[in-house]
Amino acid sequence: MSLMSLVVCDICRSVHAAYRLKAQAVVLQLSCPTRDGDTEIVMVTNLPDTIACATQIAALYRQRWSIETFLGDLTLNFNGEIATLTYPQAALFSFCLALVTYNILATVRTVLGSVHEVEKIEVALSDYYLVDEIQGNYRGLMVALPPESWQTLTTLPLPEFLNCLQQWAANVHLKRFLKSPRGSKKKKPKLPYDPKHPHVSTAKMLKSRTQRTIP
Repeated sequence: MSLMSLVVCDICRSVHAAYRLKAQAVVLQLSCPTRDGDTEIVMVTNLPDTIACATQIAALYRQRWSIETFLGDLTLNFNGEIATLTYPQAALFSFCLALVTYNILATVRTVLGSVHEVEKIEVALSDYYLVDEIQGNYRGLMVALPPESWQTLTTLPLPEFLNCLQQWAANVHLKRFLKSPRGSKKKKPKLPYDPKHPHVSTAKMLKSRTQRTIP
């Protein structure tokens, strides 16, 4: 081994020792297995016990789906990640605008839940239809109503402003913004199999079906 190799190895050992982390494994036993058949979830974390115990870490990890859903909404409804923005500052600015817009959407959902049933808003309300409605009517409201009409809202105390939001939410027709339920999947009939002719011609099947339906 050359002198240069020895020096590189020493540097790697020192860097590895400097950035060595103390971690712990938290094992969560599940009452029922997952769809993949797993009966436990193993989490590796470097949080000390003074910040979060194993029970708190497991509880937080079980709520990770809310963060994943939040990021999915940003991507689908608010274009939070635009691939054509090559400058990091522009991409970061676009993502921050999406975060601010999502806070507005969360406020709208909360107000709707306070007037209507919370479970109905959480389960049945479509963020896509709601965002599409806001985007479609925003420009019209800015043209129809002068800026003076909106200035009064900025001076309202918080309780009065919340009362206004609840009054507006009571007039919302939720049927226009409900998710489209997916129908049950129909089982496809098995294709006839002939060992002498293993290949099934789709064109022949469509032609025979057309001949049966058209007299």
